[in-house]
Amino acid sequence: MITAAIPISHLSLNLLILIVPLIALSSPTCALPYFTEVCGYKGPVYMTYPTKALAPLMLEDYRKVMVDRRGEEEQFTTDNISECMKKVIAVDLKQTVLVDKDLQIRAYYAGHVLGAAMFYAKVGDSSMVYTGDYNMTPDRHLGAAQIDRLQLDLLITESTYATTTRDSKYAREREFLKVVHKCIAGGGKVLIPTFALGRAQELCILLDDYWERMNLKVPIYFSAGLTIQANMYYKMLIGWTSQKVKESYATQNAFDFKNVRDFDRSMIDAPGPCVLFATPGMISGGFSLEVFKRWAPYETNLVTLPGYCVAGTVGHKLMSGKPTKINLDKDTQIDVRCQIHQLSFSPHTDAKGIMDLVTFLTPKHVMLVHGEKPKMASLKERIQSELDIPCYVPANCETVGIPSTLYVKAHTTDTFIQSCLSPNFRFLNKNPENTSDLALENGNTTSRLQVTDDRVGDGILVMEKHKMATVIHQDELLHLLGDNRHEVQFAYCCPLQVDELYKSSSAYVVAELFTELSNYLPGRNIQNSGEHLQVESFRASTCLKDECPYRRTKSATTMYFCCSWSAADEKLAWEIISTMEKWHLTSETSKPSTPNYS
Repeated sequence: MITAAIPISHLSLNLLILIVPLIALSSPTCALPYFTEVCGYKGPVYMTYPTKALAPLMLEDYRKVMVDRRGEEEQFTTDNISECMKKVIAVDLKQTVLVDKDLQIRAYYAGHVLGAAMFYAKVGDSSMVYTGDYNMTPDRHLGAAQIDRLQLDLLITESTYATTTRDSKYAREREFLKVVHKCIAGGGKVLIPTFALGRAQELCILLDDYWERMNLKVPIYFSAGLTIQANMYYKMLIGWTSQKVKESYATQNAFDFKNVRDFDRSMIDAPGPCVLFATPGMISGGFSLEVFKRWAPYETNLVTLPGYCVAGTVGHKLMSGKPTKINLDKDTQIDVRCQIHQLSFSPHTDAKGIMDLVTFLTPKHVMLVHGEKPKMASLKERIQSELDIPCYVPANCETVGIPSTLYVKAHTTDTFIQSCLSPNFRFLNKNPENTSDLALENGNTTSRLQVTDDRVGDGILVMEKHKMATVIHQDELLHLLGDNRHEVQFAYCCPLQVDELYKSSSAYVVAELFTELSNYLPGRNIQNSGEHLQVESFRASTCLKDECPYRRTKSATTMYFCCSWSAADEKLAWEIISTMEKWHLTSETSKPSTPNYS
């Protein structure tokens, strides 16, 4: 037996990874302990090694912010985090993990933050990539996202900056350094609200290098806590950083900042200029909000927002236009007189990066997530119009069916294999235009047959319960079913307009009809036996019956030809019959001569 793979298209398959016991994480998610310990998810959890190292820190920090600083109800405990992390399985980049016999996953470098990864998942013959957050542009501390060119049924991509195309990275860095330098030169304080993981390290490398070159003595501070711990992991996991950081590691660790030091809360009102990195990045609470309340009323100070801010946060209000006052709640109002500066230092890819990834992977379908609805709709239209790829923007809890390709493995019988190896001759009349000049000079224009041999396996796929699928020859099916062959034949008695002069010479009429059909069907192998014509299964011969069951009309001035054909040649048959019914043999159109039976 020979095993074959037969494509069966347009079968709707559910490509959601959670139909099997699996969660693959590209970066820490604060819902994970709730999902595993409260909701009761029992399957494995896959993370990259850096994500596994950082996840407990990030989860605990989130828990503290929600409970201690916002006063919200506790969703999970420290013990929940510990139990959750016991379920985690760490994976390397490009390591293929067989979750079970049907499912495999593979992680690819995403560049967003330390440890971030895109995950490729293949279920049977259906495959998809879920990007998570990613960045297609390298920066100072991380490289750009990297992925193989894969055959995908579906690409699920983030769309945070669905309609934004950022300018040059170097131009953004120069502008950032310029406004920071101007502020501290005027004696002001610079607040940089940023996330502890990613942007803090990127901007610290940039400022530390600038301070060295300009020999500046103004202090740069980290808010103590999570950022310090994150820096420790960056120092250890150099292999996940940018090429420049790797190359300089032998002489200096890029995360040993010479001009950056810890910050103490007692220093908030200390006189003199400074630069402070404080979390969280959107000024949604925590230490960055505490500092903002104290520094915002002074015109000499600066708040620079380096990343994306969700609607409803203080950061978003500042980015939407400089307000003079911000109401935190009914009892708290902040006077805003400080300078506001917005820079796009977000680790998310922009619209160009998303389009570049979709173009590179050319999936059969694209799904957009993690974005704002109007901007996602705009990107969807662009993907569909420019790349001609179906795109979906599902709402929360909405189910989307994605058609995919399924390959069924099947055995083949010896008879089917032999039929594929046997000649499949096809005879075509040689085109007269290709006749050589020598043949024309000799007056030899007799049509010639062109022989082709297209060997196509024509078989039947048999699928029986509890048995492997088998491809058999069509003749074997009758034996399998214990039945005899039944062929469907069609018949029609076709009227021909023939002058009385030629009605008694059926052979001549057949010869003239042969000439007419040869002109109408160039390249077809039309056989003329003198008594009948045959093209493929179509056969036409003069009908001498007075009462033919296949005749629709009767006329004494008409000559009839009985036609028959198989179902496979239905279209060809009616084309020939249409030509015959329109044809009219008269003395003006034909001069009697010796019939040609060739």
